[in-house]
Amino acid sequence: QALVDGPCSGVRRQAMPFKCMQLTDFVLKFPHSARQKHVRVAWEKENINEKWAATRWAKKIEAREKKAKMTDFDRYKVMKAKKMRNRIIKHEMKKLLKQASKKGKKLQKAQK
Repeated sequence: QALVDGPCSGVRRQAMPFKCMQLTDFVLKFPHSARQKHVRVAWEKENINEKWAATRWAKKIEAREKKAKMTDFDRYKVMKAKKMRNRIIKHEMKKLLKQASKKGKKLQKAQK
């Protein structure tokens, strides 16, 4: 077990088993048996909230929450945007393939 405290994230101080935790790379230095005030000062000094917001893990969680809050109309708009993007990509790929096949035919004629 470990003593968990999140003064800036709203987590009250409590003992928690390691099986129920997911540890991060953020480490704070403060004295043994420090009060919540000292933990908060160390937390803010190290800018843990900004560092956490910059991680891929936090961005993934935020994206998941944003996706869950989408309305039916939002999902419809996303579907239409994806269709348009795929249509543009397909059109450009056909152009490139056509150019490549023309170049290939020119090379074959030049080699003969």
